[in-house]
Amino acid sequence: MSHEQLWAPWRLGYIQGTIPPPTDVERPLHWLAGADLGCFLCRAAADGEDRENLVVARGEHSLVLLNRYPYNNGHLLIAPLGHQATLSELTPEIHLEMMQTIGRMVELLKRLIKADGFNIGLNLGRVAGAGVPGHLHWHLVPRWHGDTNFMPVVADLNVIPQSLEALLTLLHEATKAE
Repeated sequence: MSHEQLWAPWRLGYIQGTIPPPTDVERPLHWLAGADLGCFLCRAAADGEDRENLVVARGEHSLVLLNRYPYNNGHLLIAPLGHQATLSELTPEIHLEMMQTIGRMVELLKRLIKADGFNIGLNLGRVAGAGVPGHLHWHLVPRWHGDTNFMPVVADLNVIPQSLEALLTLLHEATKAE
């Protein structure tokens, strides 16, 4: 078996958990009640700079962001605006909006990047793989026929052909047209 390597130094800070929150922000942030100031999802909810935070869409109770460390092109995170760690903390209205938002994003990605299928997942608790155990978020990962790279352990090299900036522009244009 041949072994190919892809040098991705930008992932090291994520893996080690050493990526600090941006400190060069001089604008005021409008933190929601109960927000965790160290949580990137709470920060995105509080900050009006959606492009900088890779925010695709906002709802009354939800937030959609591009994953900075995607498993595949179009990998989205869908989270409640509030810093909530468990499903039981969600009101019926928030839960409904989360599911409707996931459905809307599935249809949007099918149309825009021609995804053939999706992995949709929620990791509850650090032991289950939650990178941000205090703030629920669903992963929406587009898949294509012949695509075998969801959270790869072994196998071939996967190349993500589209930059986050280009995808964010495409998604912003599409959500504005809805």
